[in-house]
Amino acid sequence: MNHTTLVYITFGIVLIIALILDLGLMSKKGKEITIKAAMIQTIFWIGLSLAFWAFVWIENGSEHATKYISAYLMEWSLSIDNIFVFILIFSAFKIKKSDMGRALLIGILLAIVFRVIFIAVGIGLIDRFHWIMYIFGFFLLYTGIKLFFQKESHDANPQDSKFFKWIQKILPFSHVEPKGKYWIRENGKLTFTILSLVVIVLAVTDIAFALDSIPTVVSLVKDSAEATFSRTDIMIIYSSNIFAVLGLRSLFFLLKGAANKFTYLQQGIAVILVFIGVKMLIEFFKIHIPIFISLGVIVFCVGVSILISYLKSHQKKAMPSK
Repeated sequence: MNHTTLVYITFGIVLIIALILDLGLMSKKGKEITIKAAMIQTIFWIGLSLAFWAFVWIENGSEHATKYISAYLMEWSLSIDNIFVFILIFSAFKIKKSDMGRALLIGILLAIVFRVIFIAVGIGLIDRFHWIMYIFGFFLLYTGIKLFFQKESHDANPQDSKFFKWIQKILPFSHVEPKGKYWIRENGKLTFTILSLVVIVLAVTDIAFALDSIPTVVSLVKDSAEATFSRTDIMIIYSSNIFAVLGLRSLFFLLKGAANKFTYLQQGIAVILVFIGVKMLIEFFKIHIPIFISLGVIVFCVGVSILISYLKSHQKKAMPSK
């Protein structure tokens, strides 16, 4: 058994045990998740992710371990931005706090299934047509510049979206109080409750975010545009994505009261996307930026944006009201 196979097996076992613990012990149906519980779950998922990072380091060396932690931190920082949208979705559909935890978990598990499919397709296409990496580079460069100057749009109503109106036409939905149920029988017919609709919206929303995050993570892990993916590279892409997304639910309950304090995180993420877009494009000229520099840029940009957000928030509190 080689190192990569051992890492795959270990990741699978750890993931199954973690999900059993999360579903069975930490996520009881109809139970409201408190700040204390969210803190314990956040520590659990971060600790598990860091333990796997140490395992990758021991089994595959420092370079692969750095790729993993860079990809994980990138996904984790993007997850904080997702929280704004998730708060908006739960508020728009008036979901009870006791139903949020399980709905968010199911939505995230669905999102993981779609991400696995997208990653598999993306890796297959990139290995066959390496020039796709340059298209991703232009896409991330454009997205980063647009995101940097874009005003926050967290006031939009999900119920006004085209997807919401489309899904209501093709699936039978009931507007009665769900009481923790995802489908009920109404007039003898099986209909979906608003909780089911929220789960679908959460999964689709995460897929939209994945359009930025997956190319970003792929570019961090791939050694160069023309290089083929190794089995270890593929494992790192999957594991960093899955660990970061699974930790999103506990992070949501931990930060939902303070999400609006991360005012400049959007700009920090935008700078990272521009950097990675440039990194992908200059590969055309055989210029390769080492993964250690990419990790430093991610940590610096996220750290500085959170620090500036914190300082600006305290500055506003200190200003005397007129």
